[in-house]
Amino acid sequence: MEKLLKYLETSYSAYQAVENASRFLSKHGFEKLSESAPFALSEGGKYYLVRGGSALIAFTVGKGNACKIVASHTDSPCLKVKENPVVSTEKFKKLNVEPYGGGLWYSFFDRPLKLAGRLVKEKDGALVSENYVSDYSLVIPSLAVHMQRDVNEKFAPNPQVDLLPLLGMDEDDFLSSLGDPLSFDLFVSSAEKPFVSGKAGEFVSAPRIDNLSSVYSSLEALATGKPRTGICLAACLDSEEVGSRTLQGAGSDFLRSTLLRIFQAKGLSETDLLREASSSFMISLDNAHSVHPNHPEKCDPTSRAVLGGGVVIKGHAGGAYTTDALSSAVVKELFRKADVRFQCFYNRSDMRSGSTLGAISLGQIGIPSVDLGLAQLAMHSAVETMAASDFSELEKGLRAFYESEILIRDGSASIR
Repeated sequence: MEKLLKYLETSYSAYQAVENASRFLSKHGFEKLSESAPFALSEGGKYYLVRGGSALIAFTVGKGNACKIVASHTDSPCLKVKENPVVSTEKFKKLNVEPYGGGLWYSFFDRPLKLAGRLVKEKDGALVSENYVSDYSLVIPSLAVHMQRDVNEKFAPNPQVDLLPLLGMDEDDFLSSLGDPLSFDLFVSSAEKPFVSGKAGEFVSAPRIDNLSSVYSSLEALATGKPRTGICLAACLDSEEVGSRTLQGAGSDFLRSTLLRIFQAKGLSETDLLREASSSFMISLDNAHSVHPNHPEKCDPTSRAVLGGGVVIKGHAGGAYTTDALSSAVVKELFRKADVRFQCFYNRSDMRSGSTLGAISLGQIGIPSVDLGLAQLAMHSAVETMAASDFSELEKGLRAFYESEILIRDGSASIR
């Protein structure tokens, strides 16, 4: 758990999430590949590659060609810095930002924030990307209650007015302090330190539990488990919070092209990939809403998730989640055999469902799929909350998934 909390704390943006994940994989013997070079693979090998600095795919190569995939996302709601970033008001300097994703924006006020992401600079005639994290904190100050007497009755932050972080009071050139980058992808995100709460220490609160707990658990299970057969793969993709339709997102060709290149490196064809895809299996891993202790009425009357209830299997009639009867049954049977606790989740029928990257990934390659996640509170807040026991169950479940042999054939499945 300590390693997870450090990962959540220091992965301020998708760029740091991938940088930290790359370091983790290297320590566990994974070889880094490049999309611009041929893949040279060997049976028993462990590999990873990075796209755009903010998405990563790691995989192991075993006997057989069936694929076991866990797909998650590296980004979380935050504030993205615009070009011409400094706004002056009186003697104050603020950062001009816009919302990235659907954040619970009031939670970002009056707490430590970091500036993080990547800078693009000219070095020796080339344009080079380098990751960046500020060595200072920022804050978005609230307006005092004396100046907004009805704030506790109604407050809807205006993104252009209320969400601009306070940068300082000096006249220094902000871009010069960054080394004069030609461009940047910079974000202002929560720098709150993770903490444990509850009488028995059962709760864990931290920034970016959605969805870096999924990223970390998939990589940890892949790196420390003992995959037996086929291609075991963890796809950690960017841009889910803004629709996944970027070069690094689930709507791109990153997953499909990587699978194709793996097959080609094994002397197989695209036709072989399509044939194996129909008998492979994918877990779309993104978190779910727990019953809220103060608002239980917001959840479905029977299919509701709760902190401490185990891994969540998510369903939706409209296809927001990829789960169907067969894929749900596969996971239930797999988890029963591995003694992993699980629970089922549907949204209330009169509330709009969220969505995740699984359904978008299926538009790139058709693989039987299920949507899973951890139950959590305060999703998209600057600090979110989960149960420590649920994370342990998820780790155990993903390890069992990678170590199992799942065969899908014509509407039936077997698990060994």
